[in-house]
Amino acid sequence: MKCPFCGEIETKVIDSRSNKDQSSIRRRRECLSCEKRFTTYEHVENLQVMIVKKDGRREAFNKEKIRSGLIKACEKRPVSMDAIDSIVSEIESDITEFPKKEFSSTYIGEKLMKKLRVLDEVAYVRFASVYREFKDASDFIDELKKFPKEKRRK
Repeated sequence: MKCPFCGEIETKVIDSRSNKDQSSIRRRRECLSCEKRFTTYEHVENLQVMIVKKDGRREAFNKEKIRSGLIKACEKRPVSMDAIDSIVSEIESDITEFPKKEFSSTYIGEKLMKKLRVLDEVAYVRFASVYREFKDASDFIDELKKFPKEKRRK
C-alpha cells in the first residue's frame, strides 16, 4: 500500500476491524519509511448490477435511489433510519447474491413493497402510489381494500 504522505510502498498493518455489516475491513497502517499512520478500507468488488426500467432503458443499480424513495415514503412515520437501511441492505444483498447481473425495476419495486407493507402500511401505500402510478383516489381505495378487514377498522 502506497503511503499518502511520502509515497513509499512499504507499509505495515497495525490494526484491522470489520465494519458493522461485515461488508468492509478498516485497516490502520504505518509507513515503514516516514512512520506516519493512515487508514485504508478494503471492500469486496462487486460486478455492476444493471436495472432494466419499464421503458427498456438500463441503468446501474443505485442503492441511494432506493434509500431516498424509502425515506420519502416513510416521512413523518414512526420508521427508524435503521429500519430503512436494513431494507436497503436486504435488497442489495438479494440482487448481488444472484449470478445474473440484470434485474427489472418491477422485481425491485415488488420486493420493496413487500418489505414496506410489513414495516408500515401508510409508507407502503405512499410508495405504491408512486411506483404503480396511481391516477386518482379510486386507485388508493383499491389498494386499501387489499388490507385485511380487522386492520382497516383500527
